Amino acid sequence: MIAVHGHAGERVAILGLGRSGLSAARALRAGGAVPILWDDNPDARARAEAEGFETADPTRAGALEAVTMMVVSPGIPHLYPAPNPAIAAAMEAGVPVDNDIGLFFRALGQGAWDSLDTPPKVVAVTGSNGKSTTSALIHHVLEEAGRPAQLAGNIGRGVLDIDAPGEAGVVVLELSSYQTELARALTPDIAVFTNLTPDHLDRHGGQGGYFAAKRRLFAEGGPDRAVVGVDEPEGRFLANQLATASADDRVIRVSAGRKLSGPGWQVFARKGFLTEWRKGRQVGSIDLRQVRGLPGAHNHQNACAAYAACRALGLGPRQIEAGFHSFEGLPHRSQIVAEADGVTYVNDSKATNVDSALKALQAFDKVRWICGGLMKEGGLGALEPGFGHVEKAYVIGREAAAFSLELKGVEAEVCTTMAQAVARAVSEAQPGETVLLAPSAASFDQYDNFEKRGEDFVAQVNAALGRD
Repeated sequence: MIAVHGHAGERVAILGLGRSGLSAARALRAGGAVPILWDDNPDARARAEAEGFETADPTRAGALEAVTMMVVSPGIPHLYPAPNPAIAAAMEAGVPVDNDIGLFFRALGQGAWDSLDTPPKVVAVTGSNGKSTTSALIHHVLEEAGRPAQLAGNIGRGVLDIDAPGEAGVVVLELSSYQTELARALTPDIAVFTNLTPDHLDRHGGQGGYFAAKRRLFAEGGPDRAVVGVDEPEGRFLANQLATASADDRVIRVSAGRKLSGPGWQVFARKGFLTEWRKGRQVGSIDLRQVRGLPGAHNHQNACAAYAACRALGLGPRQIEAGFHSFEGLPHRSQIVAEADGVTYVNDSKATNVDSALKALQAFDKVRWICGGLMKEGGLGALEPGFGHVEKAYVIGREAAAFSLELKGVEAEVCTTMAQAVARAVSEAQPGETVLLAPSAASFDQYDNFEKRGEDFVAQVNAALGRD
């Protein structure tokens, strides 16, 4: 645990008692603060009380009079579409609102590192798609290279649950827009921006607000190095804003579809090959086609971003390449779960929007596509460039029939359940094809979350292949 100091004897409100809320409460108590916890769920409050924490509803009259700060969990709206009543009350009372990420950076700055030969570093990764894989890949490469590293934030452990980093340690954080928007301190050594596609627009008041939330990671103090995906206009704008000249190698530009030029520092992938250029010459390359755990152009973008971050940390190209080859991917993200009779089975349950599903489809040539669930705003039209890869779609979810009508020009079978979809796909798949779960929809009509949906897919595949 990283104890949060500077609030000894103060009453600090904690709103939301999931992983981040409870870890923030423990870290503040370890630093001498008096956390006052609240969650609308009585079971969550009971768990907190079992740990000896006081609970109190911050919306009640006078509840915030002696409170010096409120720490908010990322799932709770703080601005759009409307602030949670407790947050609104805190802002009305002039109580500063923060989150566990802000606490982490302030607590980390209090570390006694003067005696260390190589102080720890923090790598923070944000973006719309690929940030989990990019974060996990950076962490994996560092560990394979013998560097002490910890993975936290949206992936791995809660950010305040990790051990205080020591000599040459690296903390890799995956950060969502909810976290970067609200954190009152954001000072990573290396910040990574993977890409930007429309998502969470209701929480940020539109695309501009969403980008502004991501951009804060690069504006609040500024990282020593910025790794920026430039395949969208927002990324190109961000890289341009951060660089003071075309040769400014504090900004590493990344692309997954085109060769980048100029005297600065670039990492790009074309036709399956990653290439690093610096100061007008090539200094490294990797054949990504041979990296089994990173299939498809979207994973090649993740590889470029992770490569750039690891190079900024001082690792050599061959060290990074070795780490890539031993990376097995993340569960529910282009995860190869089985291979039988020439057919590959891939779990990409995390592909909950059309952009990520399109990238999953384009990663494979002949796809038996399992899709469906709660369709998001905007429909499925943006998936059409990937339809040429689809042999047949097997549609699940309560709205499977309506979903299938959106798949123009694709043979689609309404299956409704995962069990039926997998059984039909397995029975019809031919050697050289891929049975792919890439739902392009939320899971909540049938599952608690995308993880449960992916686990069901894996279980049904194993059952159909006789691997129970």
